[in-house]
Amino acid sequence: MAEAYIAGAVRTPVGRRGGGLAGAHPADLAAHVITELLRRTGADPAAVDDVVLGCLDTVGPQAGDIARTAWLAAGLPEHVPGVTVDRQCGSGQQAVHFAAQAVLSGTQDLVVAGGTQSMSQVPIGYAFHRAAEPLGLVQGPFAGSRGWRARYGEQPVNQFHGAELIADQWGITREQMEEYALRSHRRAVQAADEGRFTRETAAYEGVGADEGPRRDTSAAAMAALRTVVPGGRLTAAVSSQVSDGAAVLLLASERAVHEHGLTPRARIHHLSALGEDPIRMLTAPIPATARALERTGLGVDDIDLFEVNEAFAPVVLAWLKETGADPGRVNVNGGAIALGHPLGATGARLMTTLLHELERTGGRYGLQTMCEGGGQANVTVIERL
Repeated sequence: MAEAYIAGAVRTPVGRRGGGLAGAHPADLAAHVITELLRRTGADPAAVDDVVLGCLDTVGPQAGDIARTAWLAAGLPEHVPGVTVDRQCGSGQQAVHFAAQAVLSGTQDLVVAGGTQSMSQVPIGYAFHRAAEPLGLVQGPFAGSRGWRARYGEQPVNQFHGAELIADQWGITREQMEEYALRSHRRAVQAADEGRFTRETAAYEGVGADEGPRRDTSAAAMAALRTVVPGGRLTAAVSSQVSDGAAVLLLASERAVHEHGLTPRARIHHLSALGEDPIRMLTAPIPATARALERTGLGVDDIDLFEVNEAFAPVVLAWLKETGADPGRVNVNGGAIALGHPLGATGARLMTTLLHELERTGGRYGLQTMCEGGGQANVTVIERL
C-alpha cells in the first residue's frame, strides 16, 4: 500500500500587518522557506516533481501562479513546475492534500507543498471587491449569480456574519470568547519562551519570531474593545490577526525516501474535505472532523494533538462542544488569534507546528482542521513516525 510521508516542514515567523515582513514579496517569503526546506532535508531540487502552494487574492504580487514564481525566485531548476491553490483559508492545507494525493497515486514522488500570503500588501477580500471595481463588479462574486440568489436569497455572505451566527446557535458569550482568546495568547507566549517554535521557523531578514502574541493583553483590555457589528459579540480580540508569512512541507513516496536518503517524520494517515452551510460558513470543521474520525476508526481520545484554526473564537468553542475533545490537546501553542492568520499559508503553518509538537511531546496522532470560505473544511490526520 502506497504511503505519503512528510520529510520536512518549515515556516517563516508570522508577521503582523505592517510589521517586519510587510515589505517582503510573497514569492520571496515562499522562496526562503522552500530553500530552507531543501537544505534541511537534503532533498535534490532537481528531483522535485511539483510545487503546490496555497494563496488567496491572487492579484498584484500574488498573481501569475505564485508557486511557480516562488520556485524560480529561489534560483531552483526551471524544469520543476508549480501550481497555486485557492480553497480560501484552507488553501495551504489543501496544497498538502494535493501533494499527498499525487504521491499516494504513484504519479509523483517528491512534492513541495504549502502556502504564502502578504496581507499587508494585498488586503483580505481585495480580489472580491477593490480589484473588481474597474470592471463594475463592486458587489462581490455572488451578486451577479441568479442561481446563488435563487438558492440563498440576499443573506449576508461574510465571515463576521457567520461567526456571529455560530455564537448565537451555540450560546457562546463574549466573555467565553475573550477567555479563550486570552488563553491563546498565553499559550503562544509560553511556547515562544520555551523555544517550541525554534526548530520549525526560519528567520527572514531580521524577523526571527512571531510578531502576533501579546504579552500585555488582558481580560480588561479585551472587554474594552468595540464589537465589529453593533449589538454583536465579536471584537478584534476574538478574531484571527491579519498577517504575513509562508510555510512549506516536503511530501515524499517510499521510493523517494530510499533514493534520496530522506527521513520520514510522519505519514499522512487521512485526508478529506467536506462542505456545509455557506452562509453560516465556519461550521464545516464539525461534521468534517466527525466523518474523518469515522473513516479512520479513531476516537477523539486517540488524537494526541489537535490544530483547529482560530479564525474566530466561536469556531473553536463550538467545535469543542460538538466533538467533546479535550481543550488541553487543542491549539496547545496558541492559534491564529495570537499567532496570526496569513490566509494562504496558515494551513501549512498549522501542519508544521503540529508535526513539531508531536515530535516534542512524543504523541502519535495529530488532527488538523480549518473553516474555509464557502462553508468548507479540510481535515488531515498525521501519524508521527
